[in-house]
Amino acid sequence: MTESNENLLYFLDDKPYINMTNACTNACVFCVRNQKEDVQGAKLWLDEDNTSADDVIVQIESNKEKILKNKEIVFCGYGEPLIRVNEVIEIAKYLKENYPNLKIRINTNGHANAIHKRNVAQELAPYIDSISVSLNGENEEVYNKISNPKIENAYEETKRFIRACVEAKINTTASIVENVPNFPVDVERCCVIAKSLGAKFRSRDFIPNGY
Repeated sequence: MTESNENLLYFLDDKPYINMTNACTNACVFCVRNQKEDVQGAKLWLDEDNTSADDVIVQIESNKEKILKNKEIVFCGYGEPLIRVNEVIEIAKYLKENYPNLKIRINTNGHANAIHKRNVAQELAPYIDSISVSLNGENEEVYNKISNPKIENAYEETKRFIRACVEAKINTTASIVENVPNFPVDVERCCVIAKSLGAKFRSRDFIPNGY
């Protein structure tokens, strides 16, 4: 099996991340891909956005020793990983079978159920340990300004997905990004919404120059 020249697996502060696709149903104002083409030197724009599970697994095995030094691997790159949900599940299953001590997390915009017209959360639950969903705002107006979604009713779909993940018994966190210039967010209100959906809450600061 030939190894792809694309950076499907990359490291941020020596922690492993999987760059599944560049496709996304949001165009968030804070997204690091709007600021630069790489993360700590790894170019994450894909020349051919048709990644297979095997492509990723080859790169995982090529970096096995480095990965084994970590406690967690994260699906998070320059796109929405759950657009490629079947491949994500295949990779996560492989990781569970071959790296049983490695926790698996997905960072997502929460549109998966709307995209695939089914409850993706239930399918993910056997294979992943945690999921972080971008809540992004305290109401639809704020969410749309920050996220620029390409699907209808994106804010409500995101909240429904958060609840679906909680109900599937996945360790679920709803997240926002604070201090994005000209895009204020009501942090306390977002925290209340996250908890009302049964999720944990996380706020992180905007990183002006990326990673």
